Amino acid sequence: MTSEESFYDLIGGEEAFKRLIHRFYQGVAEDPLLRPLYPEEDLTGAEDRLRLFLIQYWGGPTTYSQERGHPRLRMRHAPFVIGEPERDAWLKHMGDAVESLELPQEQHEKLWKYLVYAAHSLINA
Repeated sequence: MTSEESFYDLIGGEEAFKRLIHRFYQGVAEDPLLRPLYPEEDLTGAEDRLRLFLIQYWGGPTTYSQERGHPRLRMRHAPFVIGEPERDAWLKHMGDAVESLELPQEQHEKLWKYLVYAAHSLINA
């Protein structure tokens, strides 16, 4: 990775994040614990928001902030009860999605470590 190459670029840019988040939401759509946490009938909006957030976080375009402002993750998730069972279900589906990218070990670990941290930080119940 060069000093100018972001993690976003290193793992495949927008296409990698599209695959990651689409795979994740395929799991969420069928999950009896998580699906009720998404009020929209169609998960497309949630999929778009998470994809844009992660793209921005990892060094890609700043579309998320341009469209939605500061991420404020804890505030945005406050209306939803998120306990350990919800966290664990989220991590299961995200883990499956990360595995599906077949990233080199170093990149896999970096991405996974952040996702685990984020999931733990959003517990509010």
